[in-house]
Amino acid sequence: MKILVFSSLYPNSQQASHGIFVENRLRQLLGFAPGIEARVVAPVPWFPSTHPRFGDYAKYAAVERRDERHGIQIWHPRYPVIPKIGMQVTPWLMYRAVRKTVRGLQQHGFDFDLIDAHYFYPDGVAAMWLAEEFGRPFTVTGRGTDLNLIPQYDGPRRRIRQVGAKAVHMMTVAGALKDYLRDLGVADERVTVLRNGVDLDFFHPPDQRSLLREKLGFGERPTLLSVGHLIERKGHHLVIEAMRELGDMDLVIAGDGEEDTALRQLVAQWGLEQRVHFAGRLGQEQLREHYQAADALVLASSREGWANVLLESMACGTPVVATPVDGTPEVVASDDAGQLTRDRTASGIVAAVRTLFSALPERTATRRYAEGFSWDDTSRGQVEIFERAIAAAR
Repeated sequence: MKILVFSSLYPNSQQASHGIFVENRLRQLLGFAPGIEARVVAPVPWFPSTHPRFGDYAKYAAVERRDERHGIQIWHPRYPVIPKIGMQVTPWLMYRAVRKTVRGLQQHGFDFDLIDAHYFYPDGVAAMWLAEEFGRPFTVTGRGTDLNLIPQYDGPRRRIRQVGAKAVHMMTVAGALKDYLRDLGVADERVTVLRNGVDLDFFHPPDQRSLLREKLGFGERPTLLSVGHLIERKGHHLVIEAMRELGDMDLVIAGDGEEDTALRQLVAQWGLEQRVHFAGRLGQEQLREHYQAADALVLASSREGWANVLLESMACGTPVVATPVDGTPEVVASDDAGQLTRDRTASGIVAAVRTLFSALPERTATRRYAEGFSWDDTSRGQVEIFERAIAAAR
């Protein structure tokens, strides 16, 4: 079985964590089913300069055209991005930009059986046109904003419905996301929920937690951890506000982004400099150490398809507090996992943190809960879907 994985959400040399959940699922699949052969086409926006002053666009410019990660071969064709009108035309521009790469793969011996796309818009739309051109079936996985936000716009919503009609099968990482597809007119039997798992070998409790806390500069008071891009949707500002009422605790924020300055100003405004610390963007090993050392993770997102950080934290033995959005209640479904807030407010976070710490679960119990989210069921489900799709196409 030869699978062409297609997604603009895939890690690269400049953005090691970009779409890492797509890479993780593919790696787990290939380990589970060694008979599958895969290549990845992960288009990146075209940009003419690698000068650091251009931020993320400069990083895209520095990405190699061809790469290999964990033994998986990856191609990064460029597609143009047009400001302001980009949302409407990006699927077509992406499709036109990757055709040559896909044709080259096919001509050089990788005559793929199926296209496996991730993210319904724009990636799923481009994959739909690729499937038509190359005469292959395609599947799509919905992961979050592609289903809970983007369909609010008329043009993208029409295209997503086309994808829903033409894809041989669809997957979502949470039951809540399947509901969005149902609302778009997609029949239940054409969508399978395949939740993300967690790498239980990589994310694990520490051997000596006290030494790790000392290494990271964590004090004696309970330490909360907030992880994610520094953007409004992740709710770091709400966690900072909650710290005004959680005077016996400290907070570490891991991530970078456009709200960095504003969040630091908020910390200064409320005189929290001694208790709120910014760790910046962390690599996977550093992030694991922070999960292991923290007393609880707080995720205050307004939207989340399936928040991998929750399971990663739990696998390290650290319980969570999270807002009850989209797939999150499917992840935090036991007191051993943590607590859901009553709403997305600072006061809701305070109440949930207090409830959690009033009967803090044993870290071994939290780890045991996370062990119920291995990748095997997800990988097995993918294999079955791919086999049926390829057999039907033939």
